[in-house]
Parts: sequence; C-alpha cells; structure tokens
Amino acid sequence: MAVYAIGDVQGCYKELARLLKRLKLEPGKDEAWFVGDLVNRGPKSLETLRLIRDLGDMAVATLGNHDLHLLALALAGDVPVSRGDLGAVLDAPDSDELIDWLRRRPLAHYRPDLNTLMVHAGVAPQWDPLQTIRCAREVEQTLRGDGAAKFLAAMYGTRPNLWDPGLRGLERLRFITNCLTRIRFVDEDGRLDFDQKGKPDGAPASLTPWFDMPDRATSSVRIVFGHWSTLGLLQRPGLLGLDTGCVWGGALTAARLTGPIRIVFEQSQGYRKAKGKK
Repeated sequence: MAVYAIGDVQGCYKELARLLKRLKLEPGKDEAWFVGDLVNRGPKSLETLRLIRDLGDMAVATLGNHDLHLLALALAGDVPVSRGDLGAVLDAPDSDELIDWLRRRPLAHYRPDLNTLMVHAGVAPQWDPLQTIRCAREVEQTLRGDGAAKFLAAMYGTRPNLWDPGLRGLERLRFITNCLTRIRFVDEDGRLDFDQKGKPDGAPASLTPWFDMPDRATSSVRIVFGHWSTLGLLQRPGLLGLDTGCVWGGALTAARLTGPIRIVFEQSQGYRKAKGKK
C-alpha cells in the first residue's frame, strides 16, 4: 500500500492529472491525501473537484481556506469574498453534488499507524493530535448540519486569536477554523498572527512559525501541511510542508508517506504572474 500526500492544487487540474498518472495509484490499495485548497486561483477548479471526488475512497482531502470560501459562497450567501475563479463551480449543473461532497471533507486527518497528522495550515501549540482531531470534528459536524450557513457567514475574522478551552459557540469554531486553515506564525504566547505571510526569516523577531513553537504538543507525530507557498517544500523530522506554489508557477508536489519518503514534482504551467497572499 502506498500513501501519497499532495500539496495545494488550487484548480491546477492539468498538473494534478499528470501527477496522478505518474503516481500510478491502485484503487483499493493506495491512497492520495490532499492538504486542502483544492480550488481557486487556478483555471479549472470545477474539473479539479470532479477529479478528486471521482477518486472515491482512494482520496482523503482536508479542507483549506479556499475550499471554505467556496462553501461560504454556496451556502451562506452574503460573505466578504468574491466568486472570482469559483464561479464555474457554483454555476455547474452538478454544483449541489460537489458542494455536498466538499462540506463532508475533514479539517484534520490522523493515521496513528503512520504516526501522521494532516491539516491544511497548522495546529495550535497547545493541541496534541487527539485534541486536534476533536476540535476539527466540532467544525466538521457544524458544516454537515443545519448550522452550516450561520457558521460560514460568521467564519471570517481574526478573533479570538488565542486558544482557551472555555471558548464556546461561533468564537470557538472560528478559532479552530483559523488555526487549521489559516495560520503561519504565532507569538511567544501562542497567539495566531494573520499579517505575516512571507518566509520565516522575514518575519518580526516576536513571531515564530507555528511548527517551531517550543513544547508544541504535536511534536511527537509527523505533520503534513500546505498553505504556505512562500515556505516551499519543507522536510524535517516530523514535518512535511507541501505547498510549492503550483498556481504561482512552481510545482505540484507529492510525497510518499509509506516506506522511504519519495518526493515527486509536477512542474506548473504558471497561472499567476506573481505570488499573492492567501
């Protein structure tokens, strides 16, 4: 059995199709894990969603911030984000089926036998793997239930920015979502920062990449993540960052998680002239 994790696709359908062909995954045997941001900014979000959905049980996809934008547009209506590149999905004849499939994806995926936790962006320094999964499930249950529209409309915002087990309601759900789908840096107390989006060496000294936080409670497991295109491929013991900026002219990257690690790059055609901010 082979398990490959794949970085942010962001609607880069052609690169994904070529990459999957190279991986030669076998249905019923192998798995493709997607770190989130399946859609937006690239030219073919609709085709990308259909392709990943049609992989069936072979695909495990965690939700990224751009995937949540799509859900907000589809379910919540008046939200502070434009249709932009997502219009093709919203107007497609199978839009309802695709949105229903997407809202049932997890925000975190944990395989104890592989000692691996996958999220889109990061985890709160205070969370261990099981706490991460429990928090993710709270948001997932909301997205799949009658309260989805209300949550998605209230999802946007940067407060609260510090974990407190006593958080309740929409504030709690917002913090969990921001942590799993948006963070890059935290301060010395673990507060989430949303202003810095560049490389770690360009950030203020008061900020630390979330994965470098001392005494991080997930340090005992391997974490696979994306979201941070300016970081690029990150390979460290216990860390695998896979957003190599396909939509910005970089590459779409897959990493084998079973057996000796194997990195596979599929060069992008380049859809954006300059790196933007997620």
